[in-house]
Amino acid sequence: MVLKLLVQRSVKITEDNMAFWFLFILLLGLATYLMVQRSVAHITRTPVWLLWLVLMTPAFLLSGWTLIYGAKQPPPPGLILWSIFLCTLFYWTLFHWGRQVPRNIQTDEAQAQASESQPTIQPTPEPIVRPIEPTEETLLRNCFPWSVYYVQNIEYRPQSVICRGQLRTQASNAYQQIKTNIEAQFGDRFLLIFQEGFNGKPFFVLVPNTQAAKQTDTPRRNQERLTRPGLALLLLAATLLTTTLVGVEIAGVSLPPIWKIGSLFKVLSDPDVLFKGLPYALGLMTILGIHELGHYLTAKFYHIRSTLPYFIPVPFFLGTFGAFIQMRSPIPNRKALFDISIAGPIAGFVVTLPLLIWGLAHSDVVSITEKTRILNPDALDPKYSILLALLSKLALGSQLTAKSALDLHPLAVAGFLGLIVTALNLMPVGQLDGGHIIHAMFGQRTALLIGQIARLLLLLLALIREEFLVWAIILLFMPLIDEPALNDVSELDNKRDVWGLLAMALLIVIILPLPQAIANFLQI
Repeated sequence: MVLKLLVQRSVKITEDNMAFWFLFILLLGLATYLMVQRSVAHITRTPVWLLWLVLMTPAFLLSGWTLIYGAKQPPPPGLILWSIFLCTLFYWTLFHWGRQVPRNIQTDEAQAQASESQPTIQPTPEPIVRPIEPTEETLLRNCFPWSVYYVQNIEYRPQSVICRGQLRTQASNAYQQIKTNIEAQFGDRFLLIFQEGFNGKPFFVLVPNTQAAKQTDTPRRNQERLTRPGLALLLLAATLLTTTLVGVEIAGVSLPPIWKIGSLFKVLSDPDVLFKGLPYALGLMTILGIHELGHYLTAKFYHIRSTLPYFIPVPFFLGTFGAFIQMRSPIPNRKALFDISIAGPIAGFVVTLPLLIWGLAHSDVVSITEKTRILNPDALDPKYSILLALLSKLALGSQLTAKSALDLHPLAVAGFLGLIVTALNLMPVGQLDGGHIIHAMFGQRTALLIGQIARLLLLLLALIREEFLVWAIILLFMPLIDEPALNDVSELDNKRDVWGLLAMALLIVIILPLPQAIANFLQI
């Protein structure tokens, strides 16, 4: 989608909107840098600026071509496609070349296994700073009753203590009892993490509780700044403004380029124009906001410190890059991980459905033409998505035929974007909601395998439907490993497993096209 957008922009660009083009590149570069810094900077030694430069190379090439040759000579498709392919390969190489084990429980397990294959002749190691004193080891061993978890050996790492042994009761009972014992002996000095190793055997890890130290040293007034409601309201107002400007253009009102101040004055000075942009703006912001509120309220239910939802306003494209929250304390178990992860997509989808159905009912039915595309709201073929086709038939009935496309109402555009956001978040890869859901259902090891398969399938789908190319590239850049829960061994109940499978089914009916057999039955 982004590739198509960049190519279209390069064809249409003129001297009048050259400034808009470079503003777009600037904001794209900023968003890309933040994405790299937040997602992979902590698990690779490769400098963030170098990874960012590789990711931005296709956009820089396209900008240079446009600056030199202008709009009358579009860039050759091979330039963009080959640059994306080579930069993806180079990025992946740089990422793994500088890869370091993540700073979580998986860290020590990976280091322990890797050390077995290293040569025996090594430089003199630096002294290991133990998180506990040698005299405290007896106290630590007493925290593990032999009938619950029989400790066979204790390994010391610079930032953790690994306790390996045999589990002799249910994982949830073992974690809770040993956690109670650790707190009784050591207070809040440590976080206790319970994770399954690569060999399938569960082990415990004690890591220093840095959050407890911060809470002791930081005044209460600074702790309360975590939510920052003023910043959240400011971003909310700014995003309402930018999405309204985009909504005005979607409604068919001609405006100066939306990065110019004239667009703002024209919209704010004319209530009729303003009201035309509000359906799209309010619809899209409601969907995104409810999605993040689902995460936020569920995190609060589990007493997890998190920020308020923050919107990201941009004066072009969709008017926003979405919204996000940040969780500042660890997730206690896979049950909480599942509930927090699935709450956002489900809440957003529940709001999307009525808005989309109403918008489809007020959309115009047009004939399919050469301009009919999945990304063209003026001539959208609903059969590109199973769910969209079913909802369109429900809303429009006999008006929708096999030769029909849709000229979407602005609220329908917002609802359709809501479906896309839901599908993208449900992708079972890494740090996306779907990746967390799969992790909670099957464990981290199986989630890594499922994530790899999902990325491969999306690449194959991109060969058939080019709009998935950018999705596939984004997922290639996204690490497969996400942060484990404190108790990452206890499995989910059957009810949550069913909800997880339903979430994956929702992903499928959104992204797959309508089968011809069903289209013939529905007469569309």
